[in-house]
Amino acid sequence: MLGAVRPRLPQKTSHLFALLGFAALLSACAANTGGGYNPTTPRNTLDPEALASSDMKTLVITSVNLGSPSRKYLQKEEARVDARVADALQNAGYKIMPSREFSQRWNNAILTYGNPIDPTTGRVNTNSFIQIMQTVKQQMLEQTNVDGFVFTDLLEKDVVFTSGMTRVARWDGVTRKPSLEGPGQGVTAEFDWARPAAAATIRIAIFNRDLVKVFDGAGGMDMTDAVDTRSGLDFVRRRDILENENFIDEGIAIALHPFIPMENWPGNNPDEK
Repeated sequence: MLGAVRPRLPQKTSHLFALLGFAALLSACAANTGGGYNPTTPRNTLDPEALASSDMKTLVITSVNLGSPSRKYLQKEEARVDARVADALQNAGYKIMPSREFSQRWNNAILTYGNPIDPTTGRVNTNSFIQIMQTVKQQMLEQTNVDGFVFTDLLEKDVVFTSGMTRVARWDGVTRKPSLEGPGQGVTAEFDWARPAAAATIRIAIFNRDLVKVFDGAGGMDMTDAVDTRSGLDFVRRRDILENENFIDEGIAIALHPFIPMENWPGNNPDEK
């Protein structure tokens, strides 16, 4: 997984490339659990040279998204999901610094530079975000032993269930069956299965101490919509979002591969030679 060590650029030049790469990533911004080929598996990106030269041992999971903020009902689950991301990283040998080390400095920097996120639209001011991130990074490098920064964005996307006797939705490497919500008896024959339903994905991006991107990956987790059994005709938001911890762990494992190799990674196509 480790490649040849890349010669270090002069400090100002390396920081310039780090900022440019960080800005580009910011602006760019299944149930057979754990096995079987899934053509929706994302192509995660790992920079072996950056990983080899970074010598990352201590990571901090940031308290902010790399992109726009997650939906409010997903924000409520962020701490719980981050704890499971931390477990996965710790099991792979990384030390995880308390997130408050990041959040306290981030909140203090906002008092100086202003909030880079528009609370009305959720849009991110990229220049302001980078300025604050640079400030937080510099403070943490001077005051802690942090080696890298982990962003964990909870995203929501539309998926469609397959036709046939067994209906499933596939996205970002996972396969999930529909859930039911409400007191009714089930799904009517008139239900339109062609309409999209909402599903949750985790995106994990890891940067080294110079804010050079080392890894960027995604993994599907679970449906956030369910069939409304009261009417039998519509999807509604599930009452219990991301309640299945096995589904969360599967999504995290897919999102971290190959930074942390997944044993039953669903991207291996048995038909490809």
